[in-house]
Amino acid sequence: MQATSYTYDPETRTGSVLLDDGTPVEFDARAFDAGGLRLLRPGQRVRIEVTGEGADLRITLVTLQTF
Repeated sequence: MQATSYTYDPETRTGSVLLDDGTPVEFDARAFDAGGLRLLRPGQRVRIEVTGEGADLRITLVTLQTF
């Protein structure tokens, strides 16, 4: 799944992304660390892996979208 980076806190390694429909979804440090990233800037296109759906949607991985 693809999304756009919305917020990121480098101290806690947590943040949020916007799905293509504009829905914000938060991610934790575990999801950020799983992607092997060192930094994330707002507006970057990212690839995410998720579990659950609706209100139970949880991001398990955040990494940069590559073409």
